[in-house]
This record gives sequence, structure tokens and C-alpha cells, in this order.
Amino acid sequence: MWAGDEDDAAAYQPRQAAGGRGINEGISWISRLREAKARGIRPSQALADFLADSEPPGRGRPLPGSLADAPNAAAVEALAKGD
Repeated sequence: MWAGDEDDAAAYQPRQAAGGRGINEGISWISRLREAKARGIRPSQALADFLADSEPPGRGRPLPGSLADAPNAAAVEALAKGD
């Protein structure tokens, strides 16, 4: 997942290595991002909340210590590709 408060944007980008499973498991994360936006929660705060949730709905959870800053969208795309 990525977030940018400046643009009020956030999304789920599955890693290519995860294949179809990564796409399917992203459905719950996309829903959670949309719910957070509807409640007026800033994108970066939504990610922090997801990280703090020990029992997220759906499958998977963010790994502790995985929240990081990326300098731009290309860096996020490179992470998703596994570069």
C-alpha cells in the first residue's frame, strides 16, 4: 500500500511475485482505504492505523517495521515489481 497526504491519495499495489493471490488479497485493503477516506482519515494515518491493527479483516497484515517513505511513485512501482 502507498499513501500521499499531499494528494489525499492511497492505494494497494500488489507485488508481482504475489501473483493472483496478491491481487485477491488486496480487495480487503482497497475497501479499508476507501472506508478511511470516507471517514476523513488522512492517507498516512490510515496506513499507520492498519499497521497497528493486530487483527485486520481479510487476509494478510502489514509487517511491523514495514512503513517507509518513498521519494516518488516510481520508487513504489519498483518495490511492487521487486526491483
